[in-house]
Amino acid sequence: MKRGFYTIMAAQFFSSLADNALLIAAIALLVTMDAPAWMTPLLKWSFALSYVLLAAFVGAFADSRPKGKVMFFTNLIKIAGCVMMFFNVHPVIAYGVVGFGAAAYSPAKYGILTELLPAEKLVAANGWIEGLTISSIILGVVLGGKLVDPQISIRLLSFDFPLIDFGINTTNQSALCAITACYLIAAIFNQFIPDTGVKYQKQKSHPLCLLRDFTHCSIKLWQDKLGQISLAVTTLFWGAGATLQYLVLKWAEVNLQMPLNKGSELQGVFAVGIAIGALFAARIVPLKKSLSVMPLGVLMGLVVTTMIFVTNVWFAYPLLIFIGGLAGFFVVPMNALLQHRGHVLMSAGHSIAVQNFNENLSILVLLALYAVMVSLQLHTHIIIVIFGLFVASTMYAVMLKHRANQKEFDSVALIGECKH
Repeated sequence: MKRGFYTIMAAQFFSSLADNALLIAAIALLVTMDAPAWMTPLLKWSFALSYVLLAAFVGAFADSRPKGKVMFFTNLIKIAGCVMMFFNVHPVIAYGVVGFGAAAYSPAKYGILTELLPAEKLVAANGWIEGLTISSIILGVVLGGKLVDPQISIRLLSFDFPLIDFGINTTNQSALCAITACYLIAAIFNQFIPDTGVKYQKQKSHPLCLLRDFTHCSIKLWQDKLGQISLAVTTLFWGAGATLQYLVLKWAEVNLQMPLNKGSELQGVFAVGIAIGALFAARIVPLKKSLSVMPLGVLMGLVVTTMIFVTNVWFAYPLLIFIGGLAGFFVVPMNALLQHRGHVLMSAGHSIAVQNFNENLSILVLLALYAVMVSLQLHTHIIIVIFGLFVASTMYAVMLKHRANQKEFDSVALIGECKH
Protein backbone atom coordinates (compact mmCIF):
# COMPACT_ATOMS: atom_id res chain seq x y z
CA MET A 1 0.00 0.00 0.00
CA LYS A 2 1.11 3.57 -0.63
CA ARG A 3 2.30 5.62 2.33
CA GLY A 4 -0.67 8.00 2.07
CA PHE A 5 -3.00 5.06 2.73
CA TYR A 6 -1.61 4.66 6.25
CA THR A 7 -2.09 8.35 6.97
CA ILE A 8 -5.72 8.01 5.92
CA MET A 9 -6.05 5.01 8.23
CA ALA A 10 -4.62 6.96 11.20
CA ALA A 11 -6.96 9.90 10.61
CA GLN A 12 -9.96 7.57 10.27
CA PHE A 13 -9.01 5.68 13.42
CA PHE A 14 -8.98 8.69 15.74
CA SER A 15 -12.05 10.32 14.18
CA SER A 16 -14.07 7.09 14.48
CA LEU A 17 -12.70 6.49 17.98
CA ALA A 18 -14.07 9.86 19.07
CA ASP A 19 -17.45 9.31 17.31
CA ASN A 20 -18.08 6.08 19.21
CA ALA A 21 -16.80 7.29 22.56
CA LEU A 22 -19.05 10.35 22.16
CA LEU A 23 -22.08 8.12 21.55
CA ILE A 24 -21.58 6.40 24.92
CA ALA A 25 -21.01 9.77 26.61
CA ALA A 26 -24.21 11.11 25.02
CA ILE A 27 -26.18 8.07 26.25
CA ALA A 28 -24.80 8.70 29.75
CA LEU A 29 -25.95 12.33 29.49
CA LEU A 30 -29.48 11.19 28.60
CA VAL A 31 -29.45 8.89 31.64
CA THR A 32 -28.48 11.79 33.93
CA MET A 33 -31.31 13.81 32.36
CA ASP A 34 -33.83 11.00 33.09
CA ALA A 35 -34.74 10.99 29.39
CA PRO A 36 -37.26 8.32 28.26
CA ALA A 37 -35.79 5.05 26.93
CA TRP A 38 -37.06 5.65 23.37
CA MET A 39 -34.90 8.78 23.12
CA THR A 40 -31.63 6.80 23.27
CA PRO A 41 -31.85 5.44 19.68
CA LEU A 42 -32.67 8.99 18.53
CA LEU A 43 -28.99 9.84 19.12
CA LYS A 44 -27.94 7.65 16.20
CA TRP A 45 -31.07 8.73 14.33
CA SER A 46 -30.06 12.40 14.47
CA PHE A 47 -26.51 11.42 13.48
CA ALA A 48 -27.71 9.48 10.43
CA LEU A 49 -30.25 12.14 9.40
CA SER A 50 -27.46 14.41 8.13
CA TYR A 51 -26.23 11.65 5.79
CA VAL A 52 -29.67 11.49 4.20
CA LEU A 53 -30.33 15.24 3.99
CA LEU A 54 -26.85 16.12 2.69
CA ALA A 55 -26.37 13.17 0.34
CA ALA A 56 -27.02 15.21 -2.80
CA PHE A 57 -24.43 17.81 -1.88
CA VAL A 58 -21.51 16.16 -0.06
CA GLY A 59 -20.39 14.11 -3.07
CA ALA A 60 -19.86 17.25 -5.14
CA PHE A 61 -18.15 18.91 -2.18
CA ALA A 62 -15.77 15.95 -1.75
CA ASP A 63 -14.88 16.01 -5.46
CA SER A 64 -14.38 19.78 -5.57
CA ARG A 65 -11.08 19.88 -3.66
CA PRO A 66 -8.31 17.62 -2.28
CA LYS A 67 -9.98 15.05 -0.06
CA GLY A 68 -7.49 15.51 2.78
CA LYS A 69 -8.62 19.14 3.08
CA VAL A 70 -12.26 18.05 3.03
CA MET A 71 -11.59 15.58 5.85
CA PHE A 72 -9.84 18.27 7.92
CA PHE A 73 -12.67 20.78 7.57
CA THR A 74 -15.43 18.27 8.32
CA ASN A 75 -13.52 17.00 11.36
CA LEU A 76 -13.70 20.54 12.76
CA ILE A 77 -17.50 20.33 12.48
CA LYS A 78 -17.40 17.17 14.61
CA ILE A 79 -15.39 19.06 17.23
CA ALA A 80 -18.03 21.81 17.21
CA GLY A 81 -20.76 19.24 17.98
CA CYS A 82 -18.74 17.83 20.87
CA VAL A 83 -18.19 21.33 22.29
CA MET A 84 -21.94 22.03 22.01
CA MET A 85 -22.63 19.00 24.19
CA PHE A 86 -20.13 20.34 26.75
CA PHE A 87 -22.11 23.59 26.96
CA ASN A 88 -25.38 21.75 27.70
CA VAL A 89 -26.94 21.68 24.23
CA HIS A 90 -29.29 18.68 24.14
CA PRO A 91 -27.29 15.52 23.27
CA VAL A 92 -29.62 14.57 20.39
CA ILE A 93 -29.06 17.97 18.75
CA ALA A 94 -25.32 18.10 19.43
CA TYR A 95 -24.75 14.56 18.17
CA GLY A 96 -26.71 15.52 15.06
CA VAL A 97 -24.11 18.25 14.40
CA VAL A 98 -21.38 15.60 14.70
CA GLY A 99 -23.34 13.59 12.14
CA PHE A 100 -23.35 16.66 9.87
CA GLY A 101 -19.55 16.60 9.89
CA ALA A 102 -19.42 12.82 9.47
CA ALA A 103 -21.77 12.95 6.46
CA ALA A 104 -19.40 15.30 4.63
CA TYR A 105 -16.33 13.38 5.87
CA SER A 106 -17.36 9.97 4.52
CA PRO A 107 -17.31 10.56 0.71
CA ALA A 108 -13.80 11.96 1.01
CA LYS A 109 -12.63 9.11 3.26
CA TYR A 110 -13.80 6.34 0.93
CA GLY A 111 -13.50 8.24 -2.34
CA ILE A 112 -9.78 8.78 -1.88
CA LEU A 113 -9.24 5.00 -1.85
CA THR A 114 -10.38 4.69 -5.47
CA GLU A 115 -8.09 7.60 -6.39
CA LEU A 116 -5.06 6.25 -4.55
CA LEU A 117 -5.29 2.50 -5.25
CA PRO A 118 -5.94 0.21 -8.25
CA ALA A 119 -9.17 -1.80 -8.39
CA GLU A 120 -7.50 -5.11 -7.49
CA LYS A 121 -6.41 -3.66 -4.13
CA LEU A 122 -9.84 -2.32 -3.14
CA VAL A 123 -10.97 -5.43 -1.24
CA ALA A 124 -7.71 -5.49 0.73
CA ALA A 125 -7.88 -1.74 1.35
CA ASN A 126 -11.50 -1.99 2.49
CA GLY A 127 -10.54 -4.87 4.75
CA TRP A 128 -7.87 -2.77 6.41
CA ILE A 129 -10.06 0.34 6.62
CA GLU A 130 -13.04 -1.60 7.98
CA GLY A 131 -10.82 -3.59 10.33
CA LEU A 132 -9.25 -0.40 11.65
CA THR A 133 -12.63 1.31 11.85
CA ILE A 134 -14.03 -1.60 13.81
CA SER A 135 -10.96 -1.50 16.05
CA SER A 136 -11.69 2.16 16.69
CA ILE A 137 -15.31 1.25 17.46
CA ILE A 138 -14.10 -1.38 19.92
CA LEU A 139 -11.78 1.05 21.66
CA GLY A 140 -14.26 3.93 21.26
CA VAL A 141 -17.15 2.26 23.05
CA VAL A 142 -14.80 0.91 25.71
CA LEU A 143 -13.18 4.35 26.07
CA GLY A 144 -16.62 5.98 26.31
CA GLY A 145 -17.67 3.46 28.96
CA LYS A 146 -14.51 4.11 30.97
CA LEU A 147 -14.78 7.90 30.67
CA VAL A 148 -18.31 7.88 32.13
CA ASP A 149 -17.23 5.56 34.95
CA PRO A 150 -17.27 7.69 38.15
CA GLN A 151 -14.08 6.06 39.44
CA ILE A 152 -12.18 7.01 36.27
CA SER A 153 -13.64 10.51 36.12
CA ILE A 154 -12.51 11.22 39.69
CA ARG A 155 -8.93 10.68 38.54
CA LEU A 156 -9.42 12.86 35.46
CA LEU A 157 -11.00 15.64 37.49
CA SER A 158 -8.11 15.56 39.96
CA PHE A 159 -5.85 17.14 37.30
CA ASP A 160 -5.94 20.91 37.70
CA PHE A 161 -4.05 23.75 36.07
CA PRO A 162 -2.69 26.30 38.56
CA LEU A 163 -4.53 29.66 38.62
CA ILE A 164 -6.89 28.57 35.80
CA ASP A 165 -10.40 27.17 36.24
CA PHE A 166 -11.72 25.60 33.01
CA GLY A 167 -15.10 24.80 34.55
CA ILE A 168 -14.61 21.03 34.19
CA ASN A 169 -16.37 19.68 37.26
CA THR A 170 -18.47 16.66 36.24
CA THR A 171 -17.96 13.16 34.87
CA ASN A 172 -19.59 14.06 31.56
CA GLN A 173 -17.51 17.22 31.14
CA SER A 174 -14.22 15.37 31.70
CA ALA A 175 -15.33 12.70 29.21
CA LEU A 176 -16.16 15.28 26.55
CA CYS A 177 -12.76 16.95 26.96
CA ALA A 178 -10.94 13.65 26.40
CA ILE A 179 -13.08 12.94 23.32
CA THR A 180 -12.35 16.38 21.89
CA ALA A 181 -8.63 15.61 22.19
CA CYS A 182 -9.16 12.53 19.97
CA TYR A 183 -10.85 14.68 17.31
CA LEU A 184 -7.91 17.10 17.42
CA ILE A 185 -5.43 14.26 16.82
CA ALA A 186 -7.49 13.16 13.80
CA ALA A 187 -7.42 16.73 12.47
CA ILE A 188 -3.61 16.74 12.69
CA PHE A 189 -3.38 13.55 10.62
CA ASN A 190 -5.83 15.05 8.09
CA GLN A 191 -3.27 17.74 7.36
CA PHE A 192 -0.74 15.12 6.18
CA ILE A 193 -3.01 13.24 3.76
CA PRO A 194 -1.43 13.61 0.28
CA ASP A 195 -3.15 15.21 -2.68
CA THR A 196 -3.66 12.36 -5.18
CA GLY A 197 -3.68 14.78 -8.10
CA VAL A 198 -7.03 13.47 -9.36
CA LYS A 199 -9.14 16.30 -10.71
CA TYR A 200 -12.82 16.15 -11.60
CA GLN A 201 -14.76 18.48 -13.85
CA LYS A 202 -15.95 21.69 -12.22
CA GLN A 203 -18.66 20.77 -9.73
CA LYS A 204 -22.11 22.34 -9.96
CA SER A 205 -23.18 24.54 -7.07
CA HIS A 206 -26.89 25.19 -7.65
CA PRO A 207 -28.93 23.00 -5.23
CA LEU A 208 -31.44 21.93 -7.90
CA CYS A 209 -28.65 20.89 -10.25
CA LEU A 210 -27.00 18.90 -7.47
CA LEU A 211 -30.29 17.20 -6.61
CA ARG A 212 -30.83 16.29 -10.26
CA ASP A 213 -27.31 14.88 -10.57
CA PHE A 214 -27.68 12.93 -7.33
CA THR A 215 -31.00 11.46 -8.49
CA HIS A 216 -29.39 10.45 -11.78
CA CYS A 217 -26.47 8.78 -9.97
CA SER A 218 -28.85 6.96 -7.59
CA ILE A 219 -30.96 5.58 -10.44
CA LYS A 220 -27.84 4.56 -12.35
CA LEU A 221 -26.40 2.61 -9.40
CA TRP A 222 -29.71 0.93 -8.52
CA GLN A 223 -30.27 -0.10 -12.14
CA ASP A 224 -26.80 -1.63 -12.44
CA LYS A 225 -27.13 -5.40 -11.94
CA LEU A 226 -24.06 -5.61 -9.68
CA GLY A 227 -24.51 -2.21 -8.05
CA GLN A 228 -28.07 -2.93 -6.91
CA ILE A 229 -27.09 -6.18 -5.15
CA SER A 230 -24.04 -4.79 -3.35
CA LEU A 231 -25.94 -1.60 -2.46
CA ALA A 232 -28.86 -3.61 -1.05
CA VAL A 233 -26.52 -5.69 1.12
CA THR A 234 -24.51 -2.77 2.51
CA THR A 235 -27.72 -0.80 3.07
CA LEU A 236 -29.16 -3.64 5.14
CA PHE A 237 -25.87 -4.16 7.00
CA TRP A 238 -25.51 -0.60 8.25
CA GLY A 239 -29.15 -0.27 9.27
CA ALA A 240 -28.98 -3.59 11.10
CA GLY A 241 -25.60 -2.74 12.66
CA ALA A 242 -26.82 0.55 14.09
CA THR A 243 -29.87 -1.14 15.60
CA LEU A 244 -27.78 -3.97 16.99
CA GLN A 245 -25.64 -1.43 18.88
CA TYR A 246 -28.62 -0.51 21.03
CA LEU A 247 -29.97 -4.05 21.17
CA VAL A 248 -26.68 -5.28 22.64
CA LEU A 249 -26.80 -2.59 25.37
CA LYS A 250 -30.40 -3.49 26.25
CA TRP A 251 -29.70 -7.23 26.04
CA ALA A 252 -26.71 -6.79 28.37
CA GLU A 253 -28.97 -5.02 30.87
CA VAL A 254 -31.81 -7.58 30.69
CA ASN A 255 -29.96 -10.91 30.26
CA LEU A 256 -26.60 -10.18 31.87
CA GLN A 257 -27.52 -7.48 34.44
CA MET A 258 -24.75 -5.19 33.16
CA PRO A 259 -24.88 -1.35 33.54
CA LEU A 260 -24.04 1.03 30.67
CA ASN A 261 -20.29 1.29 31.35
CA LYS A 262 -20.04 -2.53 31.34
CA GLY A 263 -22.55 -3.17 28.57
CA SER A 264 -20.61 -0.88 26.25
CA GLU A 265 -17.74 -3.38 26.47
CA LEU A 266 -19.98 -5.98 24.78
CA GLN A 267 -20.33 -3.64 21.81
CA GLY A 268 -16.57 -3.79 21.64
CA VAL A 269 -16.64 -7.61 21.72
CA PHE A 270 -19.10 -7.61 18.79
CA ALA A 271 -16.80 -5.21 16.94
CA VAL A 272 -13.85 -7.56 17.53
CA GLY A 273 -15.76 -10.19 15.57
CA ILE A 274 -16.41 -7.76 12.72
CA ALA A 275 -12.71 -6.86 12.59
CA ILE A 276 -11.72 -10.54 12.44
CA GLY A 277 -14.25 -11.27 9.70
CA ALA A 278 -13.22 -8.17 7.74
CA LEU A 279 -9.53 -9.07 7.80
CA PHE A 280 -10.20 -12.69 6.77
CA ALA A 281 -12.35 -11.46 3.88
CA ALA A 282 -9.64 -9.03 2.79
CA ARG A 283 -7.12 -11.89 2.62
CA ILE A 284 -9.12 -14.66 0.96
CA VAL A 285 -12.05 -13.13 -1.01
CA PRO A 286 -11.08 -11.64 -4.41
CA LEU A 287 -13.31 -9.05 -6.08
CA LYS A 288 -14.63 -11.64 -8.56
CA LYS A 289 -15.88 -13.83 -5.68
CA SER A 290 -17.46 -11.01 -3.67
CA LEU A 291 -21.04 -12.11 -4.39
CA SER A 292 -20.44 -15.61 -3.02
CA VAL A 293 -20.49 -14.42 0.62
CA MET A 294 -24.18 -13.44 0.74
CA PRO A 295 -25.42 -16.63 2.49
CA LEU A 296 -23.44 -15.55 5.55
CA GLY A 297 -25.87 -12.63 5.91
CA VAL A 298 -28.78 -15.06 6.24
CA LEU A 299 -26.85 -17.10 8.78
CA MET A 300 -25.99 -13.99 10.79
CA GLY A 301 -29.66 -13.05 11.14
CA LEU A 302 -30.57 -16.53 12.34
CA VAL A 303 -27.72 -16.65 14.86
CA VAL A 304 -28.80 -13.26 16.29
CA THR A 305 -32.07 -14.84 17.46
CA THR A 306 -30.11 -17.21 19.74
CA MET A 307 -29.05 -14.23 21.90
CA ILE A 308 -32.29 -14.59 23.86
CA PHE A 309 -31.05 -17.88 25.38
CA VAL A 310 -27.72 -16.49 26.63
CA THR A 311 -27.58 -15.34 30.26
CA ASN A 312 -23.90 -15.93 31.01
CA VAL A 313 -21.21 -13.47 29.95
CA TRP A 314 -18.80 -16.29 29.03
CA PHE A 315 -21.28 -17.53 26.44
CA ALA A 316 -22.11 -13.97 25.38
CA TYR A 317 -18.53 -13.17 24.34
CA PRO A 318 -18.04 -15.98 21.77
CA LEU A 319 -21.59 -15.53 20.45
CA LEU A 320 -21.05 -11.82 19.76
CA ILE A 321 -17.64 -12.51 18.19
CA PHE A 322 -19.22 -15.12 15.91
CA ILE A 323 -22.07 -12.79 14.86
CA GLY A 324 -19.60 -9.98 14.25
CA GLY A 325 -17.29 -12.29 12.28
CA LEU A 326 -20.13 -13.26 9.94
CA ALA A 327 -21.06 -9.61 9.47
CA GLY A 328 -17.50 -8.47 8.74
CA PHE A 329 -16.81 -11.33 6.35
CA PHE A 330 -19.82 -10.67 4.14
CA VAL A 331 -19.92 -6.87 4.16
CA VAL A 332 -16.30 -6.08 3.21
CA PRO A 333 -16.33 -7.79 -0.22
CA MET A 334 -19.76 -6.30 -0.96
CA ASN A 335 -18.53 -2.83 0.02
CA ALA A 336 -15.48 -3.18 -2.23
CA LEU A 337 -17.67 -4.31 -5.15
CA LEU A 338 -20.01 -1.38 -4.60
CA GLN A 339 -17.12 1.09 -4.55
CA HIS A 340 -15.70 -0.41 -7.72
CA ARG A 341 -19.01 -0.30 -9.57
CA GLY A 342 -19.63 3.25 -8.39
CA HIS A 343 -16.17 4.32 -9.53
CA VAL A 344 -16.77 2.75 -12.96
CA LEU A 345 -20.23 4.31 -13.40
CA MET A 346 -19.58 7.78 -11.90
CA SER A 347 -17.09 9.77 -9.80
CA ALA A 348 -15.84 8.48 -6.44
CA GLY A 349 -17.45 11.20 -4.33
CA HIS A 350 -20.85 10.89 -6.00
CA SER A 351 -20.97 7.09 -5.72
CA ILE A 352 -20.06 7.17 -2.02
CA ALA A 353 -22.72 9.85 -1.44
CA VAL A 354 -25.35 7.57 -3.02
CA GLN A 355 -24.13 4.71 -0.84
CA ASN A 356 -24.27 6.85 2.31
CA PHE A 357 -27.79 8.05 1.48
CA ASN A 358 -29.17 4.53 1.17
CA GLU A 359 -27.27 3.11 4.13
CA ASN A 360 -28.27 5.91 6.47
CA LEU A 361 -31.86 5.93 5.26
CA SER A 362 -31.85 2.29 6.36
CA ILE A 363 -30.45 3.36 9.74
CA LEU A 364 -33.22 5.97 10.14
CA VAL A 365 -35.97 3.48 9.28
CA LEU A 366 -34.70 0.60 11.43
CA LEU A 367 -33.87 2.81 14.42
CA ALA A 368 -37.28 4.47 14.17
CA LEU A 369 -38.92 1.03 14.18
CA TYR A 370 -36.76 0.03 17.15
CA ALA A 371 -37.75 3.19 19.03
CA VAL A 372 -41.43 2.43 18.34
CA MET A 373 -41.04 -1.12 19.66
CA VAL A 374 -39.33 0.19 22.80
CA SER A 375 -42.06 2.79 23.32
CA LEU A 376 -44.65 -0.01 23.01
CA GLN A 377 -42.71 -1.78 25.80
CA LEU A 378 -42.11 -4.95 23.81
CA HIS A 379 -39.82 -7.35 25.64
CA THR A 380 -36.20 -7.22 24.51
CA HIS A 381 -36.34 -10.90 23.53
CA ILE A 382 -39.25 -10.28 21.16
CA ILE A 383 -37.37 -7.37 19.55
CA ILE A 384 -34.25 -9.52 19.09
CA VAL A 385 -36.20 -12.31 17.37
CA ILE A 386 -38.02 -9.85 15.09
CA PHE A 387 -34.72 -8.18 14.23
CA GLY A 388 -32.85 -11.43 13.49
CA LEU A 389 -35.62 -12.89 11.30
CA PHE A 390 -35.91 -9.59 9.41
CA VAL A 391 -32.17 -9.60 8.58
CA ALA A 392 -32.22 -13.27 7.50
CA SER A 393 -35.34 -12.95 5.32
CA THR A 394 -34.19 -9.71 3.69
CA MET A 395 -30.78 -11.17 2.84
CA TYR A 396 -32.47 -14.24 1.36
CA ALA A 397 -34.65 -11.99 -0.82
CA VAL A 398 -31.51 -10.21 -2.09
CA MET A 399 -29.98 -13.60 -2.94
CA LEU A 400 -33.07 -14.53 -4.96
CA LYS A 401 -32.83 -11.22 -6.83
CA HIS A 402 -29.18 -11.92 -7.63
CA ARG A 403 -30.03 -15.36 -8.98
CA ALA A 404 -32.60 -13.75 -11.27
CA ASN A 405 -29.98 -11.25 -12.44
CA GLN A 406 -27.53 -14.07 -13.19
CA LYS A 407 -29.90 -15.44 -15.79
CA GLU A 408 -29.40 -12.21 -17.73
CA PHE A 409 -25.63 -11.78 -17.51
CA ASP A 410 -22.36 -13.26 -16.26
CA SER A 411 -21.46 -11.42 -13.03
CA VAL A 412 -17.87 -12.64 -12.93
CA ALA A 413 -17.23 -11.64 -16.53
CA LEU A 414 -18.68 -8.17 -15.89
CA ILE A 415 -16.44 -7.57 -12.88
CA GLY A 416 -13.44 -8.75 -14.90
CA GLU A 417 -14.24 -6.40 -17.77
CA CYS A 418 -14.51 -3.42 -15.40
CA LYS A 419 -10.98 -3.97 -14.13
CA HIS A 420 -9.45 -3.34 -17.55
